[in-house]
Amino acid sequence: MAAAKAPAWPSELRFQKDRAELLIRFDDGHEATIPYELLRVESPSAETRGHGGDRPPPPVKKRKVGVIGAEPVGRYAVRIRFDDGHDTGLFTWAYLRELGAEKVSRMAAYLGRLKELGLSRD
Repeated sequence: MAAAKAPAWPSELRFQKDRAELLIRFDDGHEATIPYELLRVESPSAETRGHGGDRPPPPVKKRKVGVIGAEPVGRYAVRIRFDDGHDTGLFTWAYLRELGAEKVSRMAAYLGRLKELGLSRD
């Protein structure tokens, strides 16, 4: 039986303030950029995911959200602190890779949900 391949490990996380995006590179050569807005609205926290199965409306007015800091959490995640005060989401390496790979479809879904609910990014 073959041993399971270890998950890719981040080799670089660079918060690019001028572009308002996170650049993440993995040791297997994969890299992605993720807009701060998408990081914020897809934060793996109760605020964006809901409590007990109820899906809350998406966060609004996050088009210009900034990142003011980030701290590692163990060896598996990073806690990102946003300039709107949000800092409860723990972004695992696997989740960041997923967000980077799905950023176009996730952003489209977010914008569609905002429109459906009559909410604004600004």
